Amino acid sequence: MRKYTPKDNVQAKAYYTDRFWVAPRVPRLDVSEDSHFQSVVKTLTKYIKESYIELDHLVLHIKSQDNIEVLKTLRDTCGYKMCSELSAVDYLAKKGEFEVFYQMHNLDLAKRVRVVCALKPEEAIESITPLFKMANFAEREMFDMFGIVANNHPYLKRILMPDDWSGHPLLKTYPLQGDEAASWYEVDKIFGKEYRDVIGPENRDPAKIDRYDTQRFSRVGYEVPFGADISEGETPKEIEYSKTFMTNYQKESKQLDKRR
Repeated sequence: MRKYTPKDNVQAKAYYTDRFWVAPRVPRLDVSEDSHFQSVVKTLTKYIKESYIELDHLVLHIKSQDNIEVLKTLRDTCGYKMCSELSAVDYLAKKGEFEVFYQMHNLDLAKRVRVVCALKPEEAIESITPLFKMANFAEREMFDMFGIVANNHPYLKRILMPDDWSGHPLLKTYPLQGDEAASWYEVDKIFGKEYRDVIGPENRDPAKIDRYDTQRFSRVGYEVPFGADISEGETPKEIEYSKTFMTNYQKESKQLDKRR
């Protein structure tokens, strides 16, 4: 487990130090560019803090307390019968809040609306499961990954991580390779804490391959006994091909070339 460096202020840092560099931004169009979106904004005027068109989507910024009313109006009045996605983005270091979003579809007109609201870490948001059944699992995932509570959810518990897991993996302050609890979770669960010194911490780096590991990897052409010490090097062995079910295609191709 590599040493973890806190990244609480990583969002506040600029990616580039060149004072003349300007970060590219997706163009934002005025709502008046689309008559349908204009009518949607007019219907929801009292709830909207900001609205614009971005990548052919209408983006609506609202208060988190109004999410039920806004989504219900979009569904019943504006024709957005489908909520395809809901989740959150961690902007705690930069803004001190989460950004919760809902992706709505009008299948008849092939239009999309993204509803966005800000949420403080100590606040909860109302569950939209009564409006859209898909929100059941999506809100559980949001709770599991970010720790955001959806009030009045029918069964709010973790959905991906174990119930007794420590922390929320999609927070930007959560270590990429897991924290101290993650490194010992399966060892403690299966064998017990007394076996930590015997087994060692978990390796949660999928890209790590030990050159001298003779237990987990196939070593074709360099076969050695299971668990053998090869730190001093190993002797290459010629690969033997079975004539019944394995073919040396390199040899066959040479024979074909001779025939030609």
